[in-house]
Amino acid sequence: MTLNILVVDDNRIMRDMVAKAVRMTGLPIGDVVTAGNGLEALAALRSQWLDLVLLDINMPVMNGEEFLEALRADEALRQAMVVIVSTESSVKRIARLKAFGAEFVHKPFRPEELKAAVDRLMAVDRTGSQP
Repeated sequence: MTLNILVVDDNRIMRDMVAKAVRMTGLPIGDVVTAGNGLEALAALRSQWLDLVLLDINMPVMNGEEFLEALRADEALRQAMVVIVSTESSVKRIARLKAFGAEFVHKPFRPEELKAAVDRLMAVDRTGSQP
């Protein structure tokens, strides 16, 4: 099974770096699509099958937290796996984001950290129980 990935970050250079890092993880990567904010990300998810979202938090138009709320409220999209890739340091905010079923990786990160977060998501089914 290959993973189609959506990288969401308002900084084009960071999107490219995250996309390159995910390719270095050894995960079976299919398509890698990018978006500059949460609204673009929702549109991308509605237009094609994407398995995994690598999401920044602090973005204009629709930030990562707003995106996660909209994603989890959408019956057709709510099952998408999400790894937050951010410099966010607020423990409370990170806990809120994880409550949406997302993993968290701090920038800067190593590809191994990203892979470990994806592996954790893939080991838990969408109901939150172990397979």
